Amino acid sequence: MFNLNNKRAYITGGSSGIGRAVAELFIENGAQVVIADIVDGTAVANEIGAKYVQCNVADEQSVADSMASASELFSGKLDVVVLNAGVGDVGFSIEETEQALLEKLTKINEWGVLYGLKHAAKYINDGGSIICTSSMASVLNVPGSGVYSAGKRALLSMTEMAALELGERNIRVNAVCPGYVNTALGNSPEEQKFSEVFTALGRHAQPKKDVAPVYTFLASSASRYVTGQYIKVDGGMDLGPTNKLLELVTGSADSPGKKSGKK
Repeated sequence: MFNLNNKRAYITGGSSGIGRAVAELFIENGAQVVIADIVDGTAVANEIGAKYVQCNVADEQSVADSMASASELFSGKLDVVVLNAGVGDVGFSIEETEQALLEKLTKINEWGVLYGLKHAAKYINDGGSIICTSSMASVLNVPGSGVYSAGKRALLSMTEMAALELGERNIRVNAVCPGYVNTALGNSPEEQKFSEVFTALGRHAQPKKDVAPVYTFLASSASRYVTGQYIKVDGGMDLGPTNKLLELVTGSADSPGKKSGKK
């Protein structure tokens, strides 16, 4: 049920990070893959056995053209569309947010997905699967990520709406919400420490082993009755305070207010 034999997949932001990990795992499970990226992904595509098309997700015509090019390369419509491209500029409070940053994040992280959903409808087969990359920032607030979080939360709404509108064609639309992942986008010492303290599993996610398999599930027939959902792949980040966090804050891993049992 999890194989992707003969499926044609298109992945934005596919030349690095989560996108590349998804592309590699898709290929290993039998899919044909086109990676779409604003940077030249020719070398990566050749290395992993994919094809490359140029795409600037902040430009609607570029998104439409890249999907058309992918269909031409496949000589047929797509079966899987992964809308993964994004940027992670954070660290600025709402008060500090400048117009240029607001426009950059909105155009890439929000409009870029909207353009993908809009044009995927034309280039994907009935019964296909569309997968959007959101973030745990869409459901878990951290100071300094206001604009980023807003865009990623809007993505969840768009995912639900597209699932509703495309359901009559048996096209499934879902989102993945990764926590911190061991990629160039989220692998600073501070982010590593955050995962150690805030996640139940106490570590960063590995893109190919921990995150990409969820995309494979959503692309395969194993998820044929799953649509309009968002799946948290966060190592338990949102479950509540971990023992490490309690110890860091209170000096003890015990629950606050725990009685000693002595009379």
